[in-house]
Parts: sequence; structure tokens; C-alpha cells
Amino acid sequence: MADTFLLRLRGLLGSQPLNQGEGLILVGEKSIHTFFMGFSIDVVYLNKKYEVILTQEDMVPYRLGPLVFNSAFVLEMPVGTIAQTNTKVGDQLKFES
Repeated sequence: MADTFLLRLRGLLGSQPLNQGEGLILVGEKSIHTFFMGFSIDVVYLNKKYEVILTQEDMVPYRLGPLVFNSAFVLEMPVGTIAQTNTKVGDQLKFES
């Protein structure tokens, strides 16, 4: 979980690709980028009730995501996770640590 400014700023920069079942949740984010990342990710924007408000599959490196004003969290996951889990707008997510 990235819940401080510095952790959110770093995000997945400089890290290895996530394994299936892993993810990084960015608290308080309304937009992300994949500048300087070496791999693509799936991205889910959530409101404060953990409801999916936007999904982005296969966001490639060096891209800027949309600004989602009602987003409270952004979840970054391995490519293919959204399709494998059939995640859709309106779904409510639960997280396990």
C-alpha cells in the first residue's frame, strides 16, 4: 500500500513486474503514469467505497492515465488481471493483506 506522498511518488518505478495475485494500491490518487516503468500494468480506479469507477487494461510504459476526479484509490496490477477476474465498473472490491 502506498499511503504517503513518497510511496505514491515511487509507485512501481524501479520494481520488478508484479506476480499474479499481487497489486499496489495508491491511496488518495486521481491519476497515475507509467513513465520510466519497464512493464505494462492493469489499472483500476476506485471510489471511497472501493467501487470500481474506471478500468484500464494493459497500460504500457510512458503513458499518462486519465484524471478521475472521484477516485480515492488506484490499484495497479499485472496485465491480464482485469480480464481474468472479470472486473467491471460498479464492482466492489475487497483486499487481503
